[in-house]
Amino acid sequence: MSSLPHRASLVGSPGYRICVAVAGATAAELMNRATTALSENRLIELRLDALPQPALAHPLLQQLSTLYPTAILLATCRRTVAGGAFHGTAAEEMAILASAARHGCALVDLAMESADEATPAQLQHFRAGLRAAGTACLLSSHDFVHTGDLQQTFFRLAHHAPDLAKIVCTAATLSDNLPLLRLLGEPSDIPRIGIAMGEPGLASRVLALRAGALFTFASAAEGQATAPGQLTAGALRSLYRADQLGPETRVYGVAGQPLQHSLSPRMHTAAFATLGIDAVYLPLATASAAELMHFARELPVHGLSVTMPLKRDVLSYLDWIDPLAARVGACNTLVRTESGAWHGYNTDVDAVIGPLEKRLPLPGARVLVLGAGGAARAAVFGLSARGADVWILNRTPASAHRLAAEAGARVAEPSMLTPASFDVLLNATPAGMQQATAIDLQGEPGREPDPEPPLCARLVFDMVYNPLETPLLQRARAEGLPLIPGVEMFVSQGARQCELWTGRPAPEDTMLHAVMTALREREGPSTPGAG
Repeated sequence: MSSLPHRASLVGSPGYRICVAVAGATAAELMNRATTALSENRLIELRLDALPQPALAHPLLQQLSTLYPTAILLATCRRTVAGGAFHGTAAEEMAILASAARHGCALVDLAMESADEATPAQLQHFRAGLRAAGTACLLSSHDFVHTGDLQQTFFRLAHHAPDLAKIVCTAATLSDNLPLLRLLGEPSDIPRIGIAMGEPGLASRVLALRAGALFTFASAAEGQATAPGQLTAGALRSLYRADQLGPETRVYGVAGQPLQHSLSPRMHTAAFATLGIDAVYLPLATASAAELMHFARELPVHGLSVTMPLKRDVLSYLDWIDPLAARVGACNTLVRTESGAWHGYNTDVDAVIGPLEKRLPLPGARVLVLGAGGAARAAVFGLSARGADVWILNRTPASAHRLAAEAGARVAEPSMLTPASFDVLLNATPAGMQQATAIDLQGEPGREPDPEPPLCARLVFDMVYNPLETPLLQRARAEGLPLIPGVEMFVSQGARQCELWTGRPAPEDTMLHAVMTALREREGPSTPGAG
């Protein structure tokens, strides 16, 4: 950007849109991590405040700038009053940053609290030193508790006429991202960077560049984050395409809670890339349908995958519901039309029926469904419509009776769970997710059967897809039973979602490959079923 001092002029251009934050407990550790980060990134932040003696790192900064002449180094020495680790005064912070500029840093980050505390003469001397070094001054504000009045915060920053302004707040809800993204999109003579910390703020870290931020921040690797909710540079680039997003990029996402292990972003990002569609797919963590729909309408979002606990709650917020989803009473797919209306569908039904119909005739087949939530409703209604003899077992019997009455199914009793008493055992509960406890087939909350009863069906279908080999599938395999892994259903329902959003055939093989690769990466080569 030509308005910035010459050494920082490339900031915001391709290759300089993701800033990797690097910290170390010693100067040597900082140097090692910085060198590693610079092997793949050209814009890095060096957190000098994490060092016991920040000034000792200055020779290393000179060495880095010499070794990596195309890199842009950003020096930060944030005081404790601004949420950093440096215990010195504002004058000492400015002295360290000024020295960092002389030793090769093209950008320095001065905390707003220090700028407010400094005298006009101190600030004038500080800025003159930066100009002489060709270094840009980034003035930053950090709120580790609230979102607050971001316009007022920006006015405080702009008062000091920085080269760049950085506003960091904390998101408690999805909607806390909205004022920050709006601020980034407003015209300004001062280039801006904005981030909302925390899990609900993930959307801001990805969409900031789409909204107009000069760059965004990332960590070099897992476990090296310097702020709550910070993503890795690899995730920002490969999973969310953050550095390629523009104003026309369409936004999609998966909504629910928890989402930490969801592979929907990997699957749909692969699909969009194969189809050549300019889109980004985000995890939107919330347990509130009202919160989700407010965020989706205001951003706006163009399509959503909906998971627990929102599949039923979102119905009252939709403008139109597909008749099948209305009968099931649960939606897992939302589509925003060109007019802005929201339509709801249920792609779980076909994703349950399809794999089963490939393996056995469903009319008259005895199927035991575990659970009575949104996923179970799709299975029960779909199977009943195909003429199967459906039984429901749930830890809360009242929920099972309500679902059975609605769908023309029956409620099972633990005494019925004898070997091969059913043709299909279908798990529609979260049990087994991420190696959670095994399913209690006796339906008694709060206890694990000991020893476990034998599986009561000739075929086992687990709707849980993560991990690849759930405890239920491990048992089925040990007993020599044929099985259907949840990944088959997961990709099938995702492919239908993709078709509803894009109007084009989904690249199902690509989506399956993306999911299987991710699962095997997580589980490792020694994990059963991962080979």
